Amino acid sequence: MAARAAGKLYRNFMRQRVISTSIGASRHCSSAATSAPKIPHSSKKGRLLTGATIGLIIAGGAYVSTVDEATFCGWLFSATKLVNPFFALLDAEVAHKLAVSAAAHGWVPREKRPDPPILGLEVWGRKFSNPIGLSAGFDKNAEAVEGLLGMGFGFVEVGSVTPVPQEGNPKPHIFRLRQEGAIINCCGFNSEGIVAVAKRLGAQHGKRKLETSSSSSPLSEEAKHGGKAGPGILGVNLGKNKTSEDAAADYVQGVHTLSQYADYLVINISSPNTPGLRMLQGRKHLKDLVKKVQAARDEMQWGEEGPPPLLVKISPDLSKEDLEDIAAVAVALRLDGLIISNTTISRPDPVNKNPVSAESGGLSGKPLFNLSTNILMEMYLLTRGKIPLIGCGGISRSLRTAAKTRRRLCLIYCEHSSWRYLRVKLPFTGRVSTFMLISLHMFVCGSIRTLFLSVWK
Repeated sequence: MAARAAGKLYRNFMRQRVISTSIGASRHCSSAATSAPKIPHSSKKGRLLTGATIGLIIAGGAYVSTVDEATFCGWLFSATKLVNPFFALLDAEVAHKLAVSAAAHGWVPREKRPDPPILGLEVWGRKFSNPIGLSAGFDKNAEAVEGLLGMGFGFVEVGSVTPVPQEGNPKPHIFRLRQEGAIINCCGFNSEGIVAVAKRLGAQHGKRKLETSSSSSPLSEEAKHGGKAGPGILGVNLGKNKTSEDAAADYVQGVHTLSQYADYLVINISSPNTPGLRMLQGRKHLKDLVKKVQAARDEMQWGEEGPPPLLVKISPDLSKEDLEDIAAVAVALRLDGLIISNTTISRPDPVNKNPVSAESGGLSGKPLFNLSTNILMEMYLLTRGKIPLIGCGGISRSLRTAAKTRRRLCLIYCEHSSWRYLRVKLPFTGRVSTFMLISLHMFVCGSIRTLFLSVWK
């Protein structure tokens, strides 16, 4: 009994102590709060601003999550316009390397929007989802094929690739002529060689095939477009080494090593930066060269698609007699196509007034337009429309593109030497000779779809 009473007294004592402690603590906190300085009005504004910013971010994120993938993709491409002016502040070669590296690492937007069916076309049995491409000279060593095709290009052409690695001509290689919208380059086939390029193309080839088989059903429309490894057409541009004495052997070696990955092949015999290369455009030299390369291609084992088409890229600095010889060889040997043209060693007005024009090398860009277009028109007449002709040089605006297509050409490359958007109108008149294949010589950060403002009826 006594023990029970003692326990009750102890519990009452502890209860009273706890209550008194909590009351003291609350009084202390109350006094502390009373004595604390008031929060400045500016701090309240800052907290309100922070809260509003966080709210906007959350609301924006919620909105973006409801937006379809195509719209979001368009936003990304539009945002890249802000980057373009910064490239002009960099050295030309540094800007070029940064662009290739960005595409190689996937640091470029990916085009998720499907191409309109009207842009689809078929050339040499290859189905292009759209006629916009990237020509050789940008991704020389096949470092960024996947990233560039992912940007929405219908095709990507790598090279020029030489059998043995070579550094090319002494630097600097590239000179800008900003006012004239042109560049002069004297690269000289700087290449890592066919072995390094073959390894990259082999890895990319297998990866693209795997992704295509896993993501596309056999009946899907997208699966029908593209080349050997899936969506997108891959071209390989072949060159010769500067010190090589047997040019044909160099091109044959390139065919044997790289043609298994190519949807089309290009023999580049028109660069002005490799000594003696343009001599191969003569009738006898060209005929012997094309025969050997065609034989090397045809002797390999091919599937249902057959061997890749073989094209020759020629110079704009050719005489009438030279053009007649090339046309005769092309028709006689049934070449799959001619690319007209490479860069020019001439310096037309107003380029010749610019001090930079004294630099050696090939000129490309707007000043090349008239020269290349005249060669195109002449070659069409000489081949009597029997050989697919690909125009290349100076295309930068809608009217210039239209001028090229009015020559009844089969294909057109658009070589643009500045970092800006092209806005091109394509005339589809129903004739086979009016579809276009456009290629950008320099890197373009922007939506491929912005190139098509309208289709002429």
